Amino acid sequence: METRKIVLAWGVLVVAAGLFMVAAKTPSSTDPAPNAPARIDFGGGKIRIMYASRLIFEGDIGTEPETIEARSQVFAAGDKVEQMFLLFNRSGRAPVRLWGRIYGSEEAFPCESDRRDRRGAGPLVVRHVSGLSRSLLNRAVYDRKLDWVLSVDENPRVAVLPLESSPTANTFALTAEGNEVVLRFRPLFYQKHRGLACFEPWTFQPWPGSVAGWISWFAFFDRVTEKDMVETADVFAETLRPYGYEYIQMDDGYQRAAGAPEFWLNPNEKFPRGLKFLAGYIKSKGLVPGLWMGVQVSQEDFVRKHLEWFVRDGRGNPVRGSWINFPLDASNPQALENVVKPLFQGFRAQGWEYFKVDGLRHLRYEGYNANKDHFDRKKTDRVDAYRRYLKTVRDAVGRDHFILGCWGIRPELTGLIDGCRIGDDGFSYAGLAQYNSFNNIVWRNDPDHIELNEDGYRSTLVTTLTGSLLMLTDKPAVYRTAAIEPAKRAAPVLFTRPGQIYDVDPSRSLSIRRADVEVSGSGPRVFDGGYTPACFLYLLEIDRPFENWSVLGRTGGEPAEIRFVDLGLNPEREYFVFEFWSKKLLGSFADAFTPGPLDSKFRSQALCIRERRPYPQLIATSRHVTCGGTDLVDVRWDGTTLSGKSRAVKGDPYILYLTEPAGYPFEKLEVQGAKIEKTERAGGLLRLTLASEASAEITWAAKFSKSGVGAIGR
Repeated sequence: METRKIVLAWGVLVVAAGLFMVAAKTPSSTDPAPNAPARIDFGGGKIRIMYASRLIFEGDIGTEPETIEARSQVFAAGDKVEQMFLLFNRSGRAPVRLWGRIYGSEEAFPCESDRRDRRGAGPLVVRHVSGLSRSLLNRAVYDRKLDWVLSVDENPRVAVLPLESSPTANTFALTAEGNEVVLRFRPLFYQKHRGLACFEPWTFQPWPGSVAGWISWFAFFDRVTEKDMVETADVFAETLRPYGYEYIQMDDGYQRAAGAPEFWLNPNEKFPRGLKFLAGYIKSKGLVPGLWMGVQVSQEDFVRKHLEWFVRDGRGNPVRGSWINFPLDASNPQALENVVKPLFQGFRAQGWEYFKVDGLRHLRYEGYNANKDHFDRKKTDRVDAYRRYLKTVRDAVGRDHFILGCWGIRPELTGLIDGCRIGDDGFSYAGLAQYNSFNNIVWRNDPDHIELNEDGYRSTLVTTLTGSLLMLTDKPAVYRTAAIEPAKRAAPVLFTRPGQIYDVDPSRSLSIRRADVEVSGSGPRVFDGGYTPACFLYLLEIDRPFENWSVLGRTGGEPAEIRFVDLGLNPEREYFVFEFWSKKLLGSFADAFTPGPLDSKFRSQALCIRERRPYPQLIATSRHVTCGGTDLVDVRWDGTTLSGKSRAVKGDPYILYLTEPAGYPFEKLEVQGAKIEKTERAGGLLRLTLASEASAEITWAAKFSKSGVGAIGR
């Protein structure tokens, strides 16, 4: 094959008979990723791809390598760099077969990077993953640490599967077969291609743990009192803390005024013992205290006294804006040093550990965008000034405390806030499909707080399946009633990654750049999370060392047939489908299943899907809607015994749902750390109920014999 060298802008493609030497320099994890194409070596049927002095792919051509031709092109649209590497067989006698390994950081994961052709592609499904995905829908690997994606274009058959995982690196197997294979490399994917100019993931990590708790707003609005907060902490600690709820966040209503720091730090008469007492009391209950504050300043005498700290008009007078009143000028270091810094340092000194910073849209739109001339006169960048406000907050409270940015999409605050309220007041199902690709990549999505009303099962289901913020907002008396059941089954929230790095409903995120030119935040903007859902299916894939399974949340739509291939499952296998809310086994299916109508009590379905085995297997547990995702530590089958370890909650019956296939009759159950309450056969499953006297790990072993005929799962 002819040896050629093609020099391209931003990088070099080398097509040669030999392979190059890997560069010695290994960048640190804090080095910014270059906005440049990769270096590709191709020759002798082998491919190697380097980016940022790292090997990210090496592969082999499996069919007639001497007849394979390769072409590489680099395209630049504005600051978006896109590189294609085309492989095709000029002889036409056989398809191109490629297999190899993709090397990424510990933050690399398999996913879909491009929207599929909807013809015959089945219903829209929002995908998230706990662990590393094994879905057959995946055609790419995205490495969050350096913000690059390597994918295979549509048409060839593709499989991307995890091979090895360590605290510092993940490796994936890629196979592709088709008449032609196109590898597509996109550097700085979220920053450039998705329009998030402030996204520098090498500088920050998404919040790693569950965020589940309570917020006072819909329960008490601005009438909240110290008595309300103490009572809620008491009830919450008793009823929901054992299930994984940690946060108690007080909203608007405690401050004396929106002005100088002392008006926030020293509360009104409804809080006679002060904020330090309240934070300490919440902590004494084993909970994390959280606090709301608004960035508006309404104290006019304070503003007049410090005019230089505020945004002003051409005559030097302070400007006003709806909802923000007098906007603080964060480009002035003195404003930050005397207002923002002492306020949040004071909150932290009082013991608060979770911060909801509200009114941020109004500071940006009515405060800064609508007064562009103020910043132009100062020759100051508005986005930089805006980020300085939140950077001051972050520096004051530390990276170990959670910051929620509120409200609406805040692309300028990427890397500074841990969570973002993606829509208006009120729970947003639609937003979870409109910004599914942002969740735990850019920030933790906050669909807003949940009331345990007639929609409680549905809203808790989609929140936990998408790995979002789960904050309840009922009066404490509700948590002593049966309404608490869906909340108990939704926490803790697993840390997830999106299965798609595009938004399933792109109607909002396509307009995200409008944040730069909005001058009013009154009401939702075109890019804020909306309320009309385009999608009714939410799939969480759970990958554990002992098993891989899925939970499909359904919130509406017609009860049409759902094909396993549309969920990324192998259509040649057979699967059990178990509905968690009703605790019913729908059956064992090949190719597809029909979920049936939604129960009016639940207004949703939580469909646990596990591949059918020829021996006894666990189908679900009762602890969590993920059917074991939070509580199962290990599950094993050794030929006669199905054993496992589980995390149980004190006083909460822990139920194992097992199959009993023909030829494996159940004999007995052995348990350590809990008592056996009941063993029964119900609904086509073996139902084993355990009772734990402590919230602790329990060990269980179900014994089966190999002779005779089992009664269940035939």
